[in-house]
Amino acid sequence: MAINGQVLVSPAVRITATDAVTVEGEIIAAHAPTRLWRYHKPRGLVVTHRDPEGRRTVFDALPESLPRVVSVGRLDLNSEGLLLLTNDGTLARRLELPANGWVRRYRVRVHGVVDPARLVPLAHGTTIDGIVYGPIRATLDRVQGANAWLTVSLQEGRNREIRHVMEQCGWSVNRLIRVSYGPFQLGHLIERTVEEVPGKVLREQLGLRAHPRKLAQEESA
Repeated sequence: MAINGQVLVSPAVRITATDAVTVEGEIIAAHAPTRLWRYHKPRGLVVTHRDPEGRRTVFDALPESLPRVVSVGRLDLNSEGLLLLTNDGTLARRLELPANGWVRRYRVRVHGVVDPARLVPLAHGTTIDGIVYGPIRATLDRVQGANAWLTVSLQEGRNREIRHVMEQCGWSVNRLIRVSYGPFQLGHLIERTVEEVPGKVLREQLGLRAHPRKLAQEESA
């Protein structure tokens, strides 16, 4: 083994992320820095790497230039909007935990007449068919013909939670768009577009340490 071209004579050597390490002449790749992307998921794609039903997945639609990534949480087949992607599985699991207190916010269109008073009790949680759903904060934004648009916020998203809760209230969801996940916003990101979250922003929001090489590049820019 050699570090920066110098053959090791003792195992008691500290190796940093900026060192070039080789074994029998082969370079050992450094651990890739943690990265995060915002993706505007369209309807009709499933969030899984392999779908047993053969449906097209989010990962099939991503640019080939992206490294292998995993999603932070999921959006179902007919949901759209902000989906976070990362090359760090540990980070993905961390961001999914309700304990981090991050709010997920959605724009939801429902069919039916919405009485705002029916939305208030949702803030205390709901139990449907024995499944306990956490607090949901929902407000009526506007009525559009036979439909109504709501803003819905929650901290712990179970599978199809918003759809189940709205159906319990007597309204069917015909459009569901995630517009934010914690501090990360969908904004004006075009559908099917991927945009990386700048390293500086990622560190500020998550308290991550910079990868030494990346930090050096940012400081010299």
